[in-house]
Amino acid sequence: MALSSYSTINHHHLPAAAHSRLAPRATYRITATVEEPAIKSHNRSSSAINIPATLSNLLHLNTKHHTNSGTTTASVNNNPTLTLENFDRRTPTYSPKEDISSLCTEIHRSADWSHLLSPLHPWLRREILKYGEFSQSTYDAFDSNPFSQYGGSCLYGRHRLFEKIGLLRHGYDVTKYLYAMSHVDLPIWLERSLHAEAWSRDSNWMGYVAVSGDEESCRIGCRDIAVAWRGTVMPAEWLEDIQGKLETIESNNDSDIKVEHGFHSLYTSKNETTRYNKLSASEQVMNEIKRLVRFYQEKGEKVSITITGHSLGGALALLNAYEAASALPSVPVSVISFGAPRVGNEAFGDRLKELGVKVLRMVIKQDVVPKMPGILFNEGIKMVEKVTGTLEWVYTHVGVELGLNVRTSPYLKNCIDFAGFHNLEIYLHLVDGYMNSKSGFRCEAKRDVALINKASGMLREEIGIPPCWHQTANSGLMCNSYGRWVMPNRVPEDIPSPYRDGQMNYIVSAISVAVQEAAQAWLLQDLDAIHLQVVSPDDILMLERVTGNDDHEE
Repeated sequence: MALSSYSTINHHHLPAAAHSRLAPRATYRITATVEEPAIKSHNRSSSAINIPATLSNLLHLNTKHHTNSGTTTASVNNNPTLTLENFDRRTPTYSPKEDISSLCTEIHRSADWSHLLSPLHPWLRREILKYGEFSQSTYDAFDSNPFSQYGGSCLYGRHRLFEKIGLLRHGYDVTKYLYAMSHVDLPIWLERSLHAEAWSRDSNWMGYVAVSGDEESCRIGCRDIAVAWRGTVMPAEWLEDIQGKLETIESNNDSDIKVEHGFHSLYTSKNETTRYNKLSASEQVMNEIKRLVRFYQEKGEKVSITITGHSLGGALALLNAYEAASALPSVPVSVISFGAPRVGNEAFGDRLKELGVKVLRMVIKQDVVPKMPGILFNEGIKMVEKVTGTLEWVYTHVGVELGLNVRTSPYLKNCIDFAGFHNLEIYLHLVDGYMNSKSGFRCEAKRDVALINKASGMLREEIGIPPCWHQTANSGLMCNSYGRWVMPNRVPEDIPSPYRDGQMNYIVSAISVAVQEAAQAWLLQDLDAIHLQVVSPDDILMLERVTGNDDHEE
């Protein structure tokens, strides 16, 4: 696959977004001459290797520029009607909600959704975007500042998350935050605070559990328990750190169901000496899911579980779905993932099918992450397995793939930007414009294209949105009343606490019988009984942990 000379790697120390400006610019209404730079024959032989072209051919990325040797016209990606005039900043960014309960079985429960994919049903598109925004919120709300005392945590308390991120319109309430060990075998993927008084040196905020409110549950036709897992952004981290080592997922080591070691370690690691990971991410999420399922089923409601994630988050979503479907066979479990890697072998995929887990994978053709692990040995070697039999160490994807292509959008630059191809906002933009694999970008797409450049430079410069515009002012510093620049204190609700999530459940399960009897004695105004019942040091320590108060007299 030949690439234009603009696609060769330039060894200048520039931000990734800056490189995308080197691509030839296509215009919408005005024709523009594209000048190919001359190649000096004495500097490059005919046998020189074009690195991007070689990598593109190996991974089938389709990064070839669609340019002609003269002019580039408004006819972009077979959709000449979509021009700059379609980019209207005065229109709403989403359509009014519709009652989709008539398709509840196909979208949120056990029925097959494949017939809704081509063309993509508008109700399903909206649900995909909803879960994609849940995934995006785990990036937007993540404190990635290593100099912050709370680096690696969520910027906001769970009761304020959707308000601060702007997702209240979806009608969900966050019930639980999820944490994972940061000292697993993935050294770059997770953040650690460098602050002397860091909130935690062992854990990272990895996502949350949320549940649909009454109005949203009525609209979609069931009570939906949503789990959003945070991922990683840079494909370079995958190339460096992905291990490709399969291990058995079951406690029985003889099982032929295997998953990637790093993903499994992150999902199951715990340490009794830590504040946030006395329970593993697996235990945290399953305890909360089981609690919510039991609560709503006892009320006679239909319950569904939808797990979402981008990149690494998509891998964790599959592991979570496997566990949820195994533990709760009567509850439909779905996975909606974006740019997710392969997670396990064929036996893992077969078991997910047996459990009835529905998986819909959004995959951009130019994104390298979904091609890993197993770039060479994957589900594509069926011909070899006819001779060798099933190979347990071969990775395979699971579920239905919705294939996307950055070349279908006239808003995106023609460039090679591997970080941009993996960006979740690019995924959401392409889903919003998707109709089917043969048509161009739909004119009715409403999602704000400025979001494309939130953390990338993939948006065409004619639109006038600066690259990587979503940044914290002054790197998080503020000037105090003394004229000194300092890191601001968080409001109490936004300070991470291992006891704030599910505090009432924690109290009920953890406080000893003696403290409960003391509470009863207090109701009866039996002060002597109160004194006798609360003298246990363990009870006092428990109350200190729950209340954050070390005043024993209180």
